[in-house]
Amino acid sequence: MLAGTGSDVGKSVLAAGLCRIFLQDGYHPAPFKAQNMALNSFATPEGLEIGRAQAVQAEAAGIPCHTDMNPLLLKPSSDHTSQVVLNGKPIGNRNAYDYFRKEGREELRAEVNAAFDRLSQRFNPIVMEGAGSISEINLADTDLVNMPMARYADADVILVADIDRGGVFASAYGSIMLQKPEDKHRIKGIIVNKFRGDIRLFESGVRMMEEICGVPVLGVIPYFKDIHIEEEDSLSLDYKKLQAAKGKVNVAVVLLRHISNFTDFDRLEMDDRVHLFYTNNTDELQKADVIIIPGSKSTLDDLYELRRNGVAQAILRAHRNGATVLGICGGYQIMGREVLDPDGVEGSISRLPGLGLLPTRTTMSGEKVTRQVDFTFGDCATVCQGYEIHMGETELLDGAASLCRIQGDGHADGCFISQRCMGTYIHGILDNSAFVDYLLEPYADKLQHVELDYQAYKEEQYNKLADHLRQHLNMDLLYRILGA
Repeated sequence: MLAGTGSDVGKSVLAAGLCRIFLQDGYHPAPFKAQNMALNSFATPEGLEIGRAQAVQAEAAGIPCHTDMNPLLLKPSSDHTSQVVLNGKPIGNRNAYDYFRKEGREELRAEVNAAFDRLSQRFNPIVMEGAGSISEINLADTDLVNMPMARYADADVILVADIDRGGVFASAYGSIMLQKPEDKHRIKGIIVNKFRGDIRLFESGVRMMEEICGVPVLGVIPYFKDIHIEEEDSLSLDYKKLQAAKGKVNVAVVLLRHISNFTDFDRLEMDDRVHLFYTNNTDELQKADVIIIPGSKSTLDDLYELRRNGVAQAILRAHRNGATVLGICGGYQIMGREVLDPDGVEGSISRLPGLGLLPTRTTMSGEKVTRQVDFTFGDCATVCQGYEIHMGETELLDGAASLCRIQGDGHADGCFISQRCMGTYIHGILDNSAFVDYLLEPYADKLQHVELDYQAYKEEQYNKLADHLRQHLNMDLLYRILGA
């Protein structure tokens, strides 16, 4: 288990890297995180929902993702409430106080333990990931994902500490010293992550940390910017609020308060024709050639905010001036004429007018659609891949045309007005070169392009990450720990 001194210390990326290393070394690894809290999710081949981070780690391990890799997913819908997804299916919304009470925790614990048991019978080793900090002693009795899970799995624990944020000695030492005696001995090593500068300057620090913590330092991992692994949460988006650039197609992703599945744009960001940035600045939206309204965990709340802060009007003004507008999932719903929530699925807002760019009406419902899909769009014969994760049904009005046709059952998806105005429920649509080419076609006269094989690109990134970790981790010691 990779456990953390805090959130965002790099556990997810390190887990992906170790999955790839173990695969390269001839093992059959799989990732596992008992409980994940994230708005980025993914549909498994069975049409069930898990955290996107575990899907990425499974890809690094060279295997299809499965709900046993992330049996419990919390999708925040407000500061105090989350949708609870158990074994890939939503079981309702819970506020934080009720969720973290002791009542009912043992039933959830039995579910995540059973998922681990099933997974460990099929794969070896299991690369487990903790959540947040392992030293939140006030939550120890109800914890499902950190040391109690390590105890159940009899896992060796490697503590990950982020030196970039400062206080690395105190956070590592405190995280170990606050453990119960039966848990403290499970911590077999420390990884110091996100180091900047000359690593030789920390050699004495390594010796000091080993002395005060009583466990070996397995490695000091330098901070990297040239390896691109999908991020787990939206903290990284703060670094992508960039202004428009000249000589490329400027693509603005509207920065919603409840943005979900922002990994939809990772492949587009790698395209050499594109300058992609996230913004809710009304002036920056006017500089965009393409505006994408992304998915949202709370469509009505985000639509209300877009109207309140002037972004809705800015999108309409940019479209009138020639900008392309594309909506994905919640963004597709926002682009319609109205969004209805008569049963209060999302909250207290029962109806809001949409942007009116698409002749559609969306009605929220408690039934969630989760599935992987193959589809075609427009006149393009290329079969593309993506996945759906959404609540609500969208009705096309006035004989409007659909954008995509799903293979297999042949049902229609999305709404198409023109090449500069369209929406879809399909996440991952921008991972397909054919659709990206179509989206950027109006700007082709000023661009040159080298085709990007995104799957090959991701494989290259996993291998680069594995090489980076091998260079800075004591893999011999890690294997000795696992072998013992």
